Amino acid sequence: MKLRMQIVAAAMAVASVVGGASVATAQPAEQFVPLLVYRTGQFAPLGIPWADGKQDYLKLVNARDGGVNGVKLTYEECETAYDAAKGVECYERLKTKGTGASGFDTQSTGITFAVTDKAIVDKVVVETPGYGLSQSADGTVFEWNFPLLGTYWTAADVMMQDIAKKEKGNLKGKKIALVYHDSPYGKEPIALLQKRAAAQGFELSLFPVTPPGVEQKSTWLQIRQQKPDYVLFWSAGVMTPAGIREAQASGYPREKIYAIWWAGSDHDVKDIGTGAKGYNAITLHNSAAKDKVQDDLKKFVYDKGQGTGSADGVGSLAHTRGMMISMLQVEAIRAAQEKYGKGKAMTPEQVRWGFENLNLTADKLKALGFGEIMRPVKTSCSNHMGDDWARIVQWDGAKWEIKSDWYQSDKSFIDPLVKEYADKYAKDKNIKPRAC
Repeated sequence: MKLRMQIVAAAMAVASVVGGASVATAQPAEQFVPLLVYRTGQFAPLGIPWADGKQDYLKLVNARDGGVNGVKLTYEECETAYDAAKGVECYERLKTKGTGASGFDTQSTGITFAVTDKAIVDKVVVETPGYGLSQSADGTVFEWNFPLLGTYWTAADVMMQDIAKKEKGNLKGKKIALVYHDSPYGKEPIALLQKRAAAQGFELSLFPVTPPGVEQKSTWLQIRQQKPDYVLFWSAGVMTPAGIREAQASGYPREKIYAIWWAGSDHDVKDIGTGAKGYNAITLHNSAAKDKVQDDLKKFVYDKGQGTGSADGVGSLAHTRGMMISMLQVEAIRAAQEKYGKGKAMTPEQVRWGFENLNLTADKLKALGFGEIMRPVKTSCSNHMGDDWARIVQWDGAKWEIKSDWYQSDKSFIDPLVKEYADKYAKDKNIKPRAC
């Protein structure tokens, strides 16, 4: 009798274990996406709509599609205040959460510098669309970095192409000033501009602005004295409207200013209105164009009271760019599932493969609701940036207007620079470049 009771108890224990396992495997798979944000600090005016857009798109994919092939997207925001040390803390805390981080959009060139070496060891993607280390476009050296859609070198190159077009192709003797946030972010375009200055014969002047950049009076007084033909403005957050107002006060024509994409959002110019009229900015996407993705966001998220920010912010340049960034991350997960198993949560290494094998054709972008917003992009083992498309927009006093067709960077300037700096990084870090 005692023996039989022991057998029954053992059988029940096994059944319990097996039953528990079946319940566990029956749970829907989840994919974790860390969201580094800066809703506070000097760049908060840019960071808030950017963060809202990133989170809104993840909510949309869950609500509209049920996740990625049934795999629900989970996420957690971590506030960095654009501080590198805080960014590293967020990275360390979130890198192993769930099945592992699906990639970090650091929202900061400084944080990107700080975590790039760590990502190599941890085998976690660093996704930096439109920013980060420009040389990380070289996938043979930077296996875990993906500066998708463009870098600060490609942005500076396109700006100079547009200026050259206005000057009928001749920049010899022209004066170009770079007013920049004195940080790794602001310094990134200098190498490319120096190469172009040497080749095209223009004079390059550098004007660093001490963060956060609220005080720029002396800088723009120097600009007025030196009378550069054009000013490239590498700014973001509170520095941007401060600079535009000082340009206005000093009498420098706003139509001669070219701002990087992070200094070309609605909130940068709206309060200045006609005072910013003529101000140019480069953009990764089709100005403030809206598409089906915004309609879907309204229907599936905002109409249900689940939007991250104000509905008024949907469609702004910074919010749209945030959605683009999350879309690229989601499509990397989807591409990884195509190889490693649909309906399964992907490991960070599998997601890395997805980033390296993105192929967002015009048809795919249209299906995703981004067809009117951005151009196709395709990555590879050696090319971690993919296709870089950019255009110039101009503030007319009330709204942004498209002022150019799509440009791509001049590879005769970009490619040698990428190789030079990537080779130096590989040598300094004792990295053996991959064979692609």
